[in-house]
Amino acid sequence: MAALSDFEAFVRSYQDMVYTTAIRLLRDPGLSEDVAQETFLKAWERFDEVKGYEAPGGWLKTVATNLSLNRLTRDRNRWEPIEAAPEPVETEKAPSGLEEALERLPDHQRVPLVLFHFHDASYEDIAAQLGVSLSKLKTDIFRGREALRRALEVSQ
Repeated sequence: MAALSDFEAFVRSYQDMVYTTAIRLLRDPGLSEDVAQETFLKAWERFDEVKGYEAPGGWLKTVATNLSLNRLTRDRNRWEPIEAAPEPVETEKAPSGLEEALERLPDHQRVPLVLFHFHDASYEDIAAQLGVSLSKLKTDIFRGREALRRALEVSQ
């Protein structure tokens, strides 16, 4: 029973961070909850190892990021019914209005921006993860920043 109560405390400590990681990338609360659950399932399967890491939060963030990117890649080519954009979701550690402006960006701009600015990933790593050229990635990040700047200026 000790392992279960230790894991429950572990989940409580990191659940907001894992969910925030997923929602920034996916923009969908339901999918983000699925990714968070899958992330913690992977953590449970390796809990004896993960709890001993110097930075288990970094491991969880990496798993949540990879699962989110996999979900985006898998769903990219699927037909989706036309529906209203999801309501902005409150997340932490970002200035007011930024999360809402981020959610309005297209995936090809939002995802690289989130990986670069919130996950401190390098351009090279992001390009490799997303399967795009370095020049396309830099263009998408530049255009995403410009779109964010304009959106934030309008909201002030």
